[in-house]
Amino acid sequence: MPDWVLATLAAAFCQNLRSAFQKQLKRRLSTWGATATRFVYAAPLAVGLLLMLIWGRGTPLPNGPPHFFVYAGVGAVAQMIATGLLVHLFSRANFATATAFTKTEPIQAALIGALLLGDTLTLPVMLAIITGIFGVILMSLPKTPGHPGWRLDGAIWTGLLSGACFAVSSVSLRGASLSLEGADLLLGTATTLAFVTLLQSSLLLGWLAWREPGQIRKLFAAWRQAGWVGVIGFAGSMAWVAAFTLQDAASVKAVGQIEIVFTLIASRLMFRERLRAAELVGIMLLASGVVGIVLLNR
Repeated sequence: MPDWVLATLAAAFCQNLRSAFQKQLKRRLSTWGATATRFVYAAPLAVGLLLMLIWGRGTPLPNGPPHFFVYAGVGAVAQMIATGLLVHLFSRANFATATAFTKTEPIQAALIGALLLGDTLTLPVMLAIITGIFGVILMSLPKTPGHPGWRLDGAIWTGLLSGACFAVSSVSLRGASLSLEGADLLLGTATTLAFVTLLQSSLLLGWLAWREPGQIRKLFAAWRQAGWVGVIGFAGSMAWVAAFTLQDAASVKAVGQIEIVFTLIASRLMFRERLRAAELVGIMLLASGVVGIVLLNR
């Protein structure tokens, strides 16, 4: 099995497990407090790995060109927003459905390309888009009795925006890692993550100190559970950046849809959530549409 496939599978599993822990932490922390756990507890690990590589191997720190900092900055902010929206969504939808909403990025990219850039959509791609959109509609039908069946749940917009931000983050972090000329895969990945997680931790801790000062104390008081979010999130980020560095984004995203399966398992085993038939069918249709779009656009 190719290294990039192994890295993608590991990344998808870690991302799913990290999200599950953050959903649990949402009961004790605010949305941004739970979001910060991913970055605050991961930053020391990323910096420690980078220092070990530099001192242990005697290699110099890669020189980042100006566009490295642009890519890394955009990717860092987009990833924070995407994660915050996902954590917020956990309180409005079950775990599997909330996570599935964020997987709409390839559908959004295809539609935006057609509308703004005049990209041509072949019939198979259009069918894949329709399949994915129908899946999103099924997942978004209201669960409360008495609601008209045609009215979509407002959580759909939060999920779509989260997916779009995750897309911007993936592309930007890939660009940052690839811009470090002369760095091998491990050193380039570690350098990118160390810079990004330090920036994200600083921004989120500053935000919490300004807007929610009590959350900082709760954030560090919950270190036993939040620490795992940092460790797992760090491992997942390393795997994602490595996969995107080794292989084109389309292929990685296609294999990464395995996370849908992981979320269904976690939703049932960890949270004892029961999916409605419409939600389950919608998730499967969305996953099929996304994989179709990614493979057909290669």
